[in-house]
Amino acid sequence: MMRIGLGYDVHKLVEGRDLVIGGVKIDYDKGLLGYSDADVLIHAIMDSILGALALGDIGKHFPDTSEEFENIDSMKLLEVVYTKIVERNYTIGNIDAVIIAQKPKMAPYILNMRERIAEVLHTSIENINIKSTTTEKLGFEGREEGISAQAISLLNIK
Repeated sequence: MMRIGLGYDVHKLVEGRDLVIGGVKIDYDKGLLGYSDADVLIHAIMDSILGALALGDIGKHFPDTSEEFENIDSMKLLEVVYTKIVERNYTIGNIDAVIIAQKPKMAPYILNMRERIAEVLHTSIENINIKSTTTEKLGFEGREEGISAQAISLLNIK
């Protein structure tokens, strides 16, 4: 049996924060605002996996009312989500994701993102695809006010 889940996340760009996307620190003068490290890509991926498992969303599992999750590295949260995959006897089929940002350019970081995510999810890098796009200066991403990400995950029963 296969299960598919969709995830979406968005965070505002602000000064004074590191920009971390896909578990990779990106050299940029702004970062994403959020209760955790605001890793928009990892949040979208986690939501897609939780959706495939019919387990709700990341807010249900990692509420922003809990001090435990304040400023936490989202890769640690992805590790927890991975345990839910294993507990339910699934494996990653593949993940396809897109980062929507006018700036900075993501291309130099995507391979490292794929490697980090594949490692945490105990799968081959060939099962993790990440793309990036701009919005041709349209919308909040185009005005460089924030960054969003979308992900879809396919899980296979063992």
